[in-house]
Amino acid sequence: MLAYIIRRVAQSVLVLLITGFVAFSMFSYVGDPVENMLGQERTQADVDRLREQLGLDQPFVVQYAKFLGQAVQGNFGLSYRQGRPVSDILSERLPATLELAAVSGLMALAGGIGLGIFTAIRRRGVGANVIMTLSLVGVSLPTFLIGILLIYVFAVQLGWLPSFGRGEVTDLGWWTTGFLTVSGLKALVLPAITLGLYQMTLIMRLVRTEMLEVLRMDYIRFARARGLRERAINFRHALKNTLVPVITITGLQLGSIIAFAIITETVFQWPGVGLLFINAIQFVDIPVMAAYLMMISVMFVAINLVVDLLYFAIDPRLRVDGRSGGH
Repeated sequence: MLAYIIRRVAQSVLVLLITGFVAFSMFSYVGDPVENMLGQERTQADVDRLREQLGLDQPFVVQYAKFLGQAVQGNFGLSYRQGRPVSDILSERLPATLELAAVSGLMALAGGIGLGIFTAIRRRGVGANVIMTLSLVGVSLPTFLIGILLIYVFAVQLGWLPSFGRGEVTDLGWWTTGFLTVSGLKALVLPAITLGLYQMTLIMRLVRTEMLEVLRMDYIRFARARGLRERAINFRHALKNTLVPVITITGLQLGSIIAFAIITETVFQWPGVGLLFINAIQFVDIPVMAAYLMMISVMFVAINLVVDLLYFAIDPRLRVDGRSGGH
């Protein structure tokens, strides 16, 4: 187990280095931030002096090495647009994104697994067929279109929920949350549904497919022949074996929630890191873009690492293969 963890951590670090290198190299083609920071009356001397202050006159390898060295210490430099430390800007925006992702993820997990079990057990029922038909909406429609439709129905036509912003938030010193105010909870509903609907429908259909496959297995027939109750068969035997492949896909989908937050935050003007990244692209704010992509990469790698460890703990075949491979 320890050797497996060490190997996966080493692979994760390598992935982060490669991702950071690719992302940082792409930023050199986005544009020149000096053009946006200086006015029309700039001189070439002003341009050269600012490029030297920002370190843009140095070779790419030197810039990337300096960025990595500072990133390890939690220092991502200064924002070209705001002139503030990037770490401070991210810490201000991160609570909004994490709360939105957490609510969307819980909705996707609870709704996806629950509806997947229901549609598998009651696969011939009217309710299961209706749910499967409606799930095509969540799979087929783009995220931004779902958000616009929700805004039109619940904000414009009915006026029940706000169409943009985070609402009133409570400052806890190191964290700002909208969970403690009514307007904050209302503002969270539409973005959370928009962000989590696709993942929920995908998890639901995956759980349903895997559970139907497990229910056809011989040991399920043997359990029924022994006289076990259907509840015990469905939840103690079938569900446990269903979740083994579902965990991997679910982990990837939870990572996708953070990545897709860019679209949702743009539609609802949600003040998170996704909207910050879009604004940074417009102003060629390279430190903010690099810090955001590195942060997303760390989250993805961390989620995948946890999923791999859970998969290793749940599936005994991997433990047996690991011991045999070691010997």
